[in-house]
Formats: sequence, structure tokens, C-alpha cells
Amino acid sequence: MKEYIKCLRPHHWIKNILVFLPVIFNRSLFDGELAIKAVVGIAAFSFAASAIYILNDMMDYEKDRAHPVKCRRPIASGKVRKEIAAAIGIVLTLLAMAVSWKIAGVMAVAMLFLYAVINVGYSMGLKNCPIVDVVILVMGFLLRIFYGSAVTGIEISNWLYLTIIAFAFYFGLGKRRNELAGSGGKTRKVLQYYNNNFLDKNMYMCVALGIMFYSLWTIEHTSRFLVWSVPMVLVICMKYSLDIEGRSDGDPVEVLVHDKVLVIMCLVYGLAVLGMLYL
Repeated sequence: MKEYIKCLRPHHWIKNILVFLPVIFNRSLFDGELAIKAVVGIAAFSFAASAIYILNDMMDYEKDRAHPVKCRRPIASGKVRKEIAAAIGIVLTLLAMAVSWKIAGVMAVAMLFLYAVINVGYSMGLKNCPIVDVVILVMGFLLRIFYGSAVTGIEISNWLYLTIIAFAFYFGLGKRRNELAGSGGKTRKVLQYYNNNFLDKNMYMCVALGIMFYSLWTIEHTSRFLVWSVPMVLVICMKYSLDIEGRSDGDPVEVLVHDKVLVIMCLVYGLAVLGMLYL
């Protein structure tokens, strides 16, 4: 059972907290109906994301077996049969679509469908196209926000939209940078098109833009205290950058879960933001 759960990559569900952001920053956290819809939406998106992870693992079976870390994944190691993994993925996809239709209707289902389509395209070959591969990673983050908006009916701020895009590019480029440094480009075909100078320059351009967009967003937010969270975001970005400059593989979730200090910093930021918005 443990190996089947690992196939779902539940630790990556932390990214789905983005579905909840519209509720938090709209100051609707204590609106019971909206909060419940957002929580159920997180569960539905988690099912869909796990189905995509299973598909990726099935498509990358041979390459993962040659990877020093990914070879331990359940499908690559042979601990979970492909046929069973495929059946689990289909069930999760259908469940995610059904739940989304129930709580929000066609728009939420459309967001999940688009998420599935671009990720299937990624698995089928778009992951080998430079820049396009990172854009698809960014779309995954962005669609979580749009899905949260569809589920709750809360409109997304333009500044939030730009902030998520900029930081997502930073994460995506950082992931490619460390994959290139760790494997020399042998485990991903697309890495042969990248080099450290390109990835370094663009990832730090994106984090600078992300901080700027976030700062402008806090200034325009209805809470006059939210701007005081900007220095906290700066420090978190510095700590994250310090991590990916080390031996990390660059995956944002892996970086977070393996750095207790970074986890504490993010929790402090989250609690501070809640205080600024609701107290």
C-alpha cells in the first residue's frame, strides 16, 4: 500500500494550497460555504495532479530507471505495475472531474481539463521543447489559482496573476538549472538546450519581477498592513535561493520539505498575513 501512495506523490499536494489563495486574500476565510468549496476543490485538484504524476512516471519509466534518485520511484523500480497505476490514474481523473462538476460546474471542469491536456502534451513530447517545458510548469501553478477562482467565484487580482507567473518561472527555471548541474544533461533531453548562464540570469530576473509584482499588489490591497509582508517575502526568497545554489535538485516542493528553517519561515509568513488581513 505504501508504494501505491507514493505513486500519488502526496507531498506535492502542498502546491494545491494555491487553490485556497483567492479565499484568503479576499478576506473570505470565515465564509463557511466558500471555505468548504475551496477545501473540496483542493482535494479534487490533488486527485487530478496525482493522475498526471502517474502518467509522467509511466511515460518516463526508462529514463527514471537511469536517474540516481528517480529510479526509486514505485513504477520505475517495478514495485507498482504499470497496468494498476494506469487504472488508479483513470479513477482519480474521473473522481476529480465529478467533484469539480458538483461544486462549481463547467468552469472548474474546464480548468481541470485544460490542466490535464497541457500535462498530457508535456508527457507526450513538449517536455523536450526548451522554454515550452518551463511554460507548462508555470501553467500548472497558474491553473491552480484560476481553478480556485472558478470554485469560489472570487475574481483574481491582476497583480496576483502576475506574481504567481513570475515566481512560477523562477521555480521552473531553478528546477532546470539544478537538474542540469546534477546530471550534466543526461537525464532530460531538453537540458541539452539550456546552459547555466541562461538559467541563472532568467531565474533571478523572474524572482525580482515576482517581488516587485507582489509589492505593488500589497500596496493596492484593501489591507493597509499587507505591505509589511514584503520584507518577509524577500527573506524567504533569499533562503530559497541559498538552498537551490547548494545540492538541491531544484524541485520547489523538495526544497521546502527538506529545509525546516524555510518551512518555519513560510509558516510565520502565513500567520503574519492572516493577522494582517483578518485582525
